[in-house]
Amino acid sequence: MKPAAAHPLPPAILRQDRGWFWRAFGKAYLRLAGWRVEGAFPEATKCVAVVAPHTSNWDFPLGVALVFAVELRVSWLGKHSLFKAPFKGFLRWLGGIPVDRRASHGVVEACVKAFESSPALILGLAPEGTRKGVSRWRTGFYQIAVGAGVPILPVSFDFAEHVIHLMPPFSPSGNLEQDLPLIQALFREVRGLRTRPLA
Repeated sequence: MKPAAAHPLPPAILRQDRGWFWRAFGKAYLRLAGWRVEGAFPEATKCVAVVAPHTSNWDFPLGVALVFAVELRVSWLGKHSLFKAPFKGFLRWLGGIPVDRRASHGVVEACVKAFESSPALILGLAPEGTRKGVSRWRTGFYQIAVGAGVPILPVSFDFAEHVIHLMPPFSPSGNLEQDLPLIQALFREVRGLRTRPLA
């Protein structure tokens, strides 16, 4: 097993001090589970982080451990049904924003406005939208990035190598059909906890 690498820190404006306990907890989780972080956060203070593949509920605590370890201030969209007592307050503290997928109209526009009104923002999204296999990624992440004029940060959870890989940011051209295969290709060799082909 390779030793855990030093955690790359995001820009100061994107860091959130949650206290020493949560920082130590995140680092200990990654170390004891044998995970390491490769790559670095971009200098850009605004981006859409695309996390894939999403094949298991274990992806969430792994992502939370990373957020705690590097003191990252991040926002993410989650099913509204998850935001119920007793977890509602905790999920919002983690940056969660409830979204009703049955009435998702306006979500892209709301996220674009959030970028426009924030001095710094990382929005984390799982484009597969579900732990089950999908034939095509949801493209809201791309529409948000283009609308807000921000780069896309590809992040992979590789369970084969136990590596969280922060890839170089991708600047969308505005041509979805051209860019989507290029983004998906970055994850082609990454294995989630449950192996399945990537769309």
